[in-house]
Amino acid sequence: MKIAVIPGDGIGKEVTEATIHILSALDLPLTYEFGEAGDECLKKEGSALPEDTLKLAKKSDAVLFGAVGESAADVIVKLRKELDLFANVRPVKCYPGIECIRKDIDLTIVRENTECLYSGIERYTDEGAEAVRVITRKACERICEFAFKIANEKVTAVHKANVLKKTDGLFREVFYEVAEGYPEIEAEDVYVDAMALYLITKPQDFDVLVTTNLYGDILSDEAAGLVGGLGLAPSANIGEKNSLFEPVHGSAPDIAGKGIANPTAMILSSVMMLRHLGFEREGDLVENALIEVLREGKVTPDLGGNLKTMEMAEEIRKYVLEAK
Repeated sequence: MKIAVIPGDGIGKEVTEATIHILSALDLPLTYEFGEAGDECLKKEGSALPEDTLKLAKKSDAVLFGAVGESAADVIVKLRKELDLFANVRPVKCYPGIECIRKDIDLTIVRENTECLYSGIERYTDEGAEAVRVITRKACERICEFAFKIANEKVTAVHKANVLKKTDGLFREVFYEVAEGYPEIEAEDVYVDAMALYLITKPQDFDVLVTTNLYGDILSDEAAGLVGGLGLAPSANIGEKNSLFEPVHGSAPDIAGKGIANPTAMILSSVMMLRHLGFEREGDLVENALIEVLREGKVTPDLGGNLKTMEMAEEIRKYVLEAK
């Protein structure tokens, strides 16, 4: 299998190097081919996402993506659209050794990735500006189907249909239509403002949240704050043919080049990639090795330790090799 690796800018390069170092300890039929993208690429090549990199992503079995800076909209948003990565998946889980609001948080936010206000249909008017919010039945159906397929017990639809009666009204309607095909899974719906509160007051009550693009973007960052911040937040972007895995954090130019970036989110994103490709055992190996390192405090300064990025990666790699 071919993995397209796009390190990007800033700490994206550092956490990517650390993650590949760990993955190389696994006996897997994976080959890594690197592509350029991001701010530095824009300066050098005149394009933030060169055609060669886009072609590489389309022809690969999965994409492992680091982080980019100001050119994010021209890179990651374009990749999501070009590869039709309709489902953004954000696990929210408390790990040992990490300060969390509760220790029993283990939920997943599934966000529709292709439309809503992020369709980019905007215009200036005489009074100011306006944007068009696009919600289609097809997009609602496939994101809700995805959410029910990965749920263990319950799926919660998050919307604002009491105000946005047509757009969010359609989303809620389709959600319950899809729910009829999964009688073993509990289905409920919650207003987005209430969910913003419930994530703080009772996050342990939720299994899978499914929502539209803008709400999911906001709620998933809020949820990351419950379990240690963006440095521990992985994500997957899943389509019918392609997939892309990336940490949620940005390129962090303030610490780039210092070798102290926390690689956890990128490592967990690679765990999601392994499992998506069918390598469940290897995904478990890497996650369990990371858990041991977190528990022992062999971590980067932002997590209270004193290790460099690659030193933390080496500790994880040692556990992977021992457990093989």
